[in-house]
Amino acid sequence: MDVGGTAYLWVKALHVVAVIFWMAGLFMLPRFLVYHMASPVGSAEDAAWIERERRLKRIILTPGLIAVWILGLTLAVSYGLAGQGWLHAKIFLVVLLSGYHGWASAVASKFGRGQRPYGERTLRLLNEVPAMATILIVVLVIVKPF
Repeated sequence: MDVGGTAYLWVKALHVVAVIFWMAGLFMLPRFLVYHMASPVGSAEDAAWIERERRLKRIILTPGLIAVWILGLTLAVSYGLAGQGWLHAKIFLVVLLSGYHGWASAVASKFGRGQRPYGERTLRLLNEVPAMATILIVVLVIVKPF
């Protein structure tokens, strides 16, 4: 779908808004999991974290992911993919972030079933993935190094 003129700017603006929401969720969910680790399985606190994580996934993360992909692909097709190395790299990083989203959502679901598949240190380290991806993506989009 080719969007031009002001339609392109509206799609771009909505894409940026969707990215902000999605990234907010990607920053929050792993942090929630770190805090969730401290609550005993089956406790009231555990139930509260399970509900917070469920709502975050349902209200922010999943809709954000869907909107980012729909709007982003619309922009990419309109902008033209040929010869845009920076755009290919950005899309690759977004694919990796989408996988990270799936991983974090699956871990939250495991926490909801009383499983704790990772230690707190591992979760704290993996919590940095969205920040590193954000830095790389912003540099690619603004600088367009290749």
